[in-house]
Amino acid sequence: MSTPLTRAQRLDRLPYTRRHNKLLMGSGVGWALDAMDIGLVSFIMAALAQEWGLSSGQLSLLGSVGFVGMAFGASLGGLLADLIGRRQVFALTLLVYGVATGLSALSTGLAVLIVFRFIVGLGLGAELPVASTLVSEFAPRRIRGRIVVALESFWAVGWLAAATIGYFVVPGDNGWRWALALGAIPAAYSIVVRLGLPESVRFLERKGRHAEAEAVVADFEAVAGVETPETAKAPDDAPEQATTVTRRDLWGDRFRRRSIALWLTWFGINFAYYGAFIWLPTLLFEGGMTLVRSFEFTLYMTLAQLPGYATAAVLIEKWGRRPTLVTFLGGSVVGALAFGMAPALAEAVAPGSETAAFAVALTAGCVLSFFNLGAWGALYAITPEVYPTVMRATGAGAATAFGRIAAMLAPLVVPLVVAAAGLPVLFALFGIMFAVAMVAAWFLPEYAARALDEA
Repeated sequence: MSTPLTRAQRLDRLPYTRRHNKLLMGSGVGWALDAMDIGLVSFIMAALAQEWGLSSGQLSLLGSVGFVGMAFGASLGGLLADLIGRRQVFALTLLVYGVATGLSALSTGLAVLIVFRFIVGLGLGAELPVASTLVSEFAPRRIRGRIVVALESFWAVGWLAAATIGYFVVPGDNGWRWALALGAIPAAYSIVVRLGLPESVRFLERKGRHAEAEAVVADFEAVAGVETPETAKAPDDAPEQATTVTRRDLWGDRFRRRSIALWLTWFGINFAYYGAFIWLPTLLFEGGMTLVRSFEFTLYMTLAQLPGYATAAVLIEKWGRRPTLVTFLGGSVVGALAFGMAPALAEAVAPGSETAAFAVALTAGCVLSFFNLGAWGALYAITPEVYPTVMRATGAGAATAFGRIAAMLAPLVVPLVVAAAGLPVLFALFGIMFAVAMVAAWFLPEYAARALDEA
């Protein structure tokens, strides 16, 4: 007689089907809209510096305030996702930041825009760890990492959309307002999320909602053409599953080491990524490029993110999560240092040539973009695997929130470092932060090809 399978095991054994694809695409569109909103800020900062005559300090505040909201949102969103459900929080966060982004297009001054950006950050911060947790809890075990990297790859799609809007829309009259108005799309999409995506089976079981959990698993099995095993069904009155961990255990003996490693990885990658990419169009503009030319440069760099994700998606199941993450963070160190030294390298190759300077800087920027976004994909794949179901979204949200502190600090630090020491030192600092994340990532657990319940 065969051993009865749990619902989680039944999900793990399934092939990838159109039901998984619907979940991935549904969550991915929300992910892309997140990226589009954050990406738009970098282009709007450059436009407002010209239109409103904002100082570096004011631009830093505008760039950072959203991440303050994201830090609060990530922590709160993870907690709520473990309490009321992944899908519910996912839809709510899309609604919050979509409405706030649309209203920010009507801002009459910097103070009003900053308030709206904080509210936008609350929604954005809560959405990302919740979406990755939801997808990871449905993905078949043998390709779970690859599916989460595929989800994270939608970030490049969203940032590419932001770069396209930045290039074609932002430079026009009131272009930044029209760009922000487009950010209201997530408010409508939240309805699709609420109605179209399933709730996490693991969450439903932990809450004692076994009939709902069984219906979701049976639906996935039916689409896959797999017979539902009778012995796996739990009675409707089955008690809520007992748990052996609490949220305090994030820093208990069992999880302390992995929590420290995860938080440091999130901190380093957030500081370097957002410090570089939020300020990049403005730094290029202040360095002598036209506004449109700086947007074009950023658009090309964004395109390099797509092969970075694709490569990480392949390697994450072949090499494992940790080796892939460490490798791509190492590549990010090289890319950051090369970008900082690009002017000197171009001058050594072709003195006085603007074309050579542009080409060398763009090549280094694409290397940075390729490896950095591949590292993001690997990080999002490994994060939900660090903790068990009872604290998975809470743990992921807490690590993300700590990372957002770095994302908040980085835009404030950038103008100070540039003014005091210049771009080479700034990107050396980013390289150091990538290196910190790389070292910390060595201490993360490896769960490739293992069930989530074993975490």
